[in-house]
Amino acid sequence: MKKPNFLTKILVVIAVFIVLVTLFKMGIQYFESEPPKKVVKHKSILHMDLSGVIMNGKKFLKHLKDYKDDQHIKAILIRINSPGGAVGPSQEIFSELKRFRGEIKKPIVCVSTGGISSGAYYAAMACDKLVVAPGALVGSIGVIMEFANLEKLYDWAKVSRYSITSGKFKDSGSEYRAMRDDERALFQDMINEVYAQFKSAVVEGRHLKEELVSEYADGRVMTGAKAVKLGFADKEGTYEDAVRLTAELANLGKDYEILKFQKRREAFGIWVTGPRKIH
Repeated sequence: MKKPNFLTKILVVIAVFIVLVTLFKMGIQYFESEPPKKVVKHKSILHMDLSGVIMNGKKFLKHLKDYKDDQHIKAILIRINSPGGAVGPSQEIFSELKRFRGEIKKPIVCVSTGGISSGAYYAAMACDKLVVAPGALVGSIGVIMEFANLEKLYDWAKVSRYSITSGKFKDSGSEYRAMRDDERALFQDMINEVYAQFKSAVVEGRHLKEELVSEYADGRVMTGAKAVKLGFADKEGTYEDAVRLTAELANLGKDYEILKFQKRREAFGIWVTGPRKIH
């Protein structure tokens, strides 16, 4: 048999390379592509997840906006399992949920059977009702900034660091030197301001007295059972209990479905989706 010549080998290598690159790109799309919007054909409760550390509310709010005007969506149920996160994104989710509540006039229920604390709890203050498992970790009302002073470590490593700034506060929080008193005061003022905003959202969202909120707004977490007892949550229950409560608030009876978002995946041009849960 005649052996393939050098040109044939090169062409085969190029062809294999093109196939591999194509498959790689498809793999990237599999994990990153946006699925088409689901068509809602029944009275539904829109299920959304807010989980993990909150650093960006963009995707969460995009889904909310996509369906907020759909007449078949009768209520929104948000399952939360989050320790909180950055102040800005948490406030953004809170503000948008609150605004949507006023615009769409549909009940929004939050439920947590794991943990709902700090920024996640802040966001949940925009919900009509908050359902928590009796053993869930709830609260952590407070604000924190963390810094590290590595000055002695740099000295030990014989590393000198410095900065050139346009103002005395531009390098505040730098790890290569101790914090000055005026810098500490500046950061404390920022913390106090955001803390007051957080407490105000809890007072308004939970309809609690400011004195009670201040008493428990020291960063502590509490069980779901205690949160309900004190008024920081509405009801003890599971996810299914929250589903039933949401349906009740929306006057749906027993004939409704839960519309859930599937993972955004595309493989070889085919959208991967799962069945909706029917109630």
